[in-house]
Amino acid sequence: MTAGMLTPVQSPARRALRIFLRTPSGVIGLALLVVIVGCSLLAPHVAPYDPVAYMPVDRMQGPSAKHLLGTDLYGRDLLSRVIFGSRISLSVSSISIALALLVGGTFGALAGFYLRWVDTLIMRVTDIFLAFPAILLAIALLAFLGGGFWNLTLAIAVAYAAPFTRVMRAAVLRTRDTMYVEASTALGATDARLLWRHVLPNAAGPVLIEITLRLAYAILAEAALSFLGLGTQPPAPAWGQMIADGRPFLETNPWISIAPGLAIMVTVLGFNLLGDALRDALDPRLNR
Repeated sequence: MTAGMLTPVQSPARRALRIFLRTPSGVIGLALLVVIVGCSLLAPHVAPYDPVAYMPVDRMQGPSAKHLLGTDLYGRDLLSRVIFGSRISLSVSSISIALALLVGGTFGALAGFYLRWVDTLIMRVTDIFLAFPAILLAIALLAFLGGGFWNLTLAIAVAYAAPFTRVMRAAVLRTRDTMYVEASTALGATDARLLWRHVLPNAAGPVLIEITLRLAYAILAEAALSFLGLGTQPPAPAWGQMIADGRPFLETNPWISIAPGLAIMVTVLGFNLLGDALRDALDPRLNR
């Protein structure tokens, strides 16, 4: 490059992507999630056996060439059940976090944009929900609604809506008083256009990081509630329920609980590594 020529300025998105790809933990987390999601989507083609088929002849077998992770009390292949169980865990967590983002993010954006009594009302209600531990709030809701896939999803969504309200409000507060928002206001832009076109796109970074971290929390919440018998009911293969099924055999056949426990650990690790890498890439104070 000749002297006097200006170096091209990278866009924020490209710079964030470059920083993310240079973070080994983020790439590892993304790779783990790609494998887990891929196995979930292709479960009928990847799983070697029917996850709910009873095979009494093969009951309580250890890991072997025939059953890589062993079998449970009813002879069901644990690898197949872990693979199909990822469908339930990922479906519950993704749908619940999407609902929590829709509700909590909407109220957070309204609170941060309008302030005054709107902010006060929304944040006081949010404080009430935050006063309860998320898992206890979900248990209380399931005790009232009953177990099942959709009730479990709704309970987790309600439990994690309040944190999204706080994060969205903080992100909108940092954006609403910027010069380009004031210029759009002077040009006659409506509140809806300001929020949709200018405020929310520039507040997406912290919310995206929060999504990855809350997905990990939702995986753990779904497993805990299934362990207590409040989630998807048997014989559907849910990771938490599988751990509960293996609890009486921890001393003699520990692989029944170890297999789904490792699946939960790897999935949560993937989301946490991805979230940390996104934080490093999207936070200008860290990637400057």
